[in-house]
Amino acid sequence: MARTVALLLSMACATLMAHASGKLIHPPYQDPKVVVEFYFDDPRHITSALYWVRAFMNPLTEPPYDLAPEFMDIVVVVHGTEIVTLAKKNYGRYKDAVERMRYYVALGVKFRVCGIAMEDFGYSADDLQDFVEVVPSAMTELVYWQQQGYGLLRPQILEKRFSIEDIR
Repeated sequence: MARTVALLLSMACATLMAHASGKLIHPPYQDPKVVVEFYFDDPRHITSALYWVRAFMNPLTEPPYDLAPEFMDIVVVVHGTEIVTLAKKNYGRYKDAVERMRYYVALGVKFRVCGIAMEDFGYSADDLQDFVEVVPSAMTELVYWQQQGYGLLRPQILEKRFSIEDIR
């Protein structure tokens, strides 16, 4: 008899769990501090990486948080092939990405370029867009911001092989 009751209770619990839903929660996010590392093997990946910045900011500017962008400390450190997107001479090729970066700069995001990588690509600070700040080294810049309490965000750019509809 006890076995039958236990079996019936487990079946009832399993049935209830099968019908349970996910639950939307709102963690107590506050004014964020983040350093974002851009280091990609293809300059076109900057477009996807900029969506990471958007995906970080947008939920925080909407209810229930309603945080103002000017209270978000966001620093993007650029030191991969995507540096070419910031060269003035390449503006026509990367115009959409550059204009999105300008938009983020207007919201308070800082874009820092590694001086070592800049020189490796044969650029000087004068060759880069006017919103860019050149720092001595990406490595020291990333560590500096982390020492100031900033979280590190490293976008992972993957090639999309399936549409959402195909795999849903």
